[in-house]
Amino acid sequence: MTLFSIITLHDLLFAMGVAFLAGWVKGIVGFAMPMVLVSGLSIFLPPELAIAGLILPTLVTNVFQALGQGVPAAVSSIKQFRIFLIVGLMFLLAGAQLVTLVPTSTFLLMIGIPVAFFALIQVLGVKLVLEKPSARIEVLMGAVAGFIGGMSGIWGPPTVAYLTALNTPKAVQMRVQGVIYGLGAIALVLAHLGSGILRADTAPFSAALIAPAVAGMWVGMQLQSRIDQALFRKVTLMVLLVAGLNLLRRGLMG
Repeated sequence: MTLFSIITLHDLLFAMGVAFLAGWVKGIVGFAMPMVLVSGLSIFLPPELAIAGLILPTLVTNVFQALGQGVPAAVSSIKQFRIFLIVGLMFLLAGAQLVTLVPTSTFLLMIGIPVAFFALIQVLGVKLVLEKPSARIEVLMGAVAGFIGGMSGIWGPPTVAYLTALNTPKAVQMRVQGVIYGLGAIALVLAHLGSGILRADTAPFSAALIAPAVAGMWVGMQLQSRIDQALFRKVTLMVLLVAGLNLLRRGLMG
């Protein structure tokens, strides 16, 4: 079975463009790649194929981000957020098994709601502040991030919200995001090998999106120091808000 048995050349080229854009955004702000990918791909591809498409480029780009400051720093981040990671892994594996059992409309709503909610509260300037880490809250956020991640490949919103609430320094937050997303991406690969989402006919499609995603991430990283990041982040969040609302519209109206 060839790649073009599940997708046309036109749609593949469009998907590669979406992957480049998603990588570009990630290169600048450090997250949001799965949200951009699944939101963009779901416009013209079935939800299951959209999920399959984001798995491998998400894995590769997050490995680069996690190891950007060296292996010892990455290991330190794993130890610091081990509760979040362990709980997130458990719920990710559980959520991934439900993908093929959920109706398309419900699936779109489950993706659209967290995307739109996260983007909206950030655009409105709402910030959650935690004086110090709490094991109870870390378990809760890990569970939410893992379950949503297993269902949709998106675990960024609750992760970023939690790290931001802890006032995590920018450099540390970028590394921690890479570690959490990277380990989550490895778990996602294993989970969807089991769920049947990533299989012989969908894996080549996902692999085809690696190069444009990495290229986009590299371009984004080059631009990071040359533009007003605060303004770009606001624009990015507005784009994500529109994408999330479009997914909600499709989930509610079909």
